[in-house]
Amino acid sequence: MTFELWIEKYRPRTLDEVVDQEDVIRALKGFVKKKSMPHLLFAGPAGTGKTTTALALAHDIYESEELLRANYLELNASDERGIDTIRTKIKDFAKTAPFGEVPFKIIHLDEADSLTADAQHALRRIMEMYSATTRFILACNYSSKIIEPIQSRTAVFRFGPIPEEAVKERILMIAEKEKVKYTEDGISAIVYVAEGDLRRAINILQTASAMADLVDAKLVYRVAGLAHPEEIKGMINAAMKGKFIAARDMLRNLMINYGMSAQDVVKQLNREILASKSIPDKLKAELMVFMSDVDYRITEGAHGDIQLAALLAKLVELGESHEGTSLD
Repeated sequence: MTFELWIEKYRPRTLDEVVDQEDVIRALKGFVKKKSMPHLLFAGPAGTGKTTTALALAHDIYESEELLRANYLELNASDERGIDTIRTKIKDFAKTAPFGEVPFKIIHLDEADSLTADAQHALRRIMEMYSATTRFILACNYSSKIIEPIQSRTAVFRFGPIPEEAVKERILMIAEKEKVKYTEDGISAIVYVAEGDLRRAINILQTASAMADLVDAKLVYRVAGLAHPEEIKGMINAAMKGKFIAARDMLRNLMINYGMSAQDVVKQLNREILASKSIPDKLKAELMVFMSDVDYRITEGAHGDIQLAALLAKLVELGESHEGTSLD
């Protein structure tokens, strides 16, 4: 079964089934009860339920599949981002009368922050012209990329990362239903890698289960292209104890064994250092300044191996000046 089919199979059908986002769901249930709603703007990180919530809202409002198909249009703005799409597909759908007792249709524009400025201005005009019969749901990662005239015409709902417990609960439910064999550390690894992105968590579970009969931590980190946190901590501690060559060897093994890029390493180093309770805040701040420079240089095309070696050298230097400091 493909990832898209897995997502569709376990996608919530009603607002009551949406994972977390209680404040958002509470407000949307009020719209369902009144069968009335304004234009909506859903903003937040990937994999937090924006698209699913829009579809669940439409399901609850129209109540039947027939009415849903007649009154609900979903478009991915990153694929159809030009002004022609706004003037043809969206306008043609918006100007027709709604079907059934609900007095409006719903047009859901996913990844709306990919729309060009001209397309957004054309969309603003259509939102004004057909507000009596059509409601828009715009979903985006960055609301700042939506022009102010559109933002002012929408009720903005912000989605946060899914809490770790909620991700774990959903992953365990899917694993049980799909009869996936797993270890406890494997599920914990999926939660760690997902970072609040439930879609990514499901993707990793499916990929790992297809690669082996047992989903454990080692397999999950290999699938995700990330190193085990303990290995990252071991490399940092070796560097801070002045063992530069040993830390460099650990780095090379991580990049070879897990297929990590230089930016992947920087990102995971950043996460582990910030999460540490034993490194003083002042030292963390100094490291973040240097790591941001390393990340920028890698992005601009500098040699990743050399930049990461420089980062380890910085850890050696700071370890000498803060003797006894290590990751917990």
